[in-house]
Amino acid sequence: MTTVVDLFRTELGPSEAPPLLLVHGWGGDGREWSQHADALAVAGHRVIVPDLRGHGRSPVPDEDNTPAAMTDDLAALIGHLGTGPVVAVGHSMGGQVVNLLAVHHPDLVRSVVALDPAHGAHGAELLDIPRRLAAYQNNGARAAVELVEGAFAPTAPPGLRTAHIRTMLGTPDHVIAQAYAGMYTDPGAVGIRPHSEAYLRLRTCPALTVWTSREAADWERGTLREPGSRVEHWTATGHYLHEEHPGRTVRLIEQWAAD
Repeated sequence: MTTVVDLFRTELGPSEAPPLLLVHGWGGDGREWSQHADALAVAGHRVIVPDLRGHGRSPVPDEDNTPAAMTDDLAALIGHLGTGPVVAVGHSMGGQVVNLLAVHHPDLVRSVVALDPAHGAHGAELLDIPRRLAAYQNNGARAAVELVEGAFAPTAPPGLRTAHIRTMLGTPDHVIAQAYAGMYTDPGAVGIRPHSEAYLRLRTCPALTVWTSREAADWERGTLREPGSRVEHWTATGHYLHEEHPGRTVRLIEQWAAD
């Protein structure tokens, strides 16, 4: 049985305000939500920003650095803070994690916002998973830098690519490999499209997903079952869309939380 990790986190905004949980992605940490957290706290939300296990300033277990274990950590954190149901926002791997949280701990999640989530892999991405996993197992974060380098639009803010390369390189190698396997190849992993469809159908709360791929957006629209859920497609942006477009992302989250 996986032991729950006491996550490093920061909290902003009024303690009695509606809670927002902002979850970073693979090889990142909570600092990527800094602009959003400030703006959302000023707008009257209680904002909780954790570093996932193995990432940032949270403890680094030797094993179980996977989305499933990260989900249980977040459930324990929400219970400890006594926030009640949260609007859970996640980017990339964090998008997979918040959806798993909604499926496995539905009483803790009011709704989900997933930004370019790590699910629905198919086609060329699916075929490349074994090569990528082997590279991460052999070379850890150094191998993952290649993916990060190509993840930004030409119009991305200066320094953003470098900041993410540094954060990725600061993530322990075994965490990079375990988290990737946990997303796509471990027993019970939900990152591959048929498995993604099965777990998304188990979600009972409203969900908003934003994709940078039109094909992925069209696919996920076909999986929606929950009343009020929707999928958006943002063009001309890289994978780190929330940081390339922080103002637009804050407005999206605010409007979704209000609705």
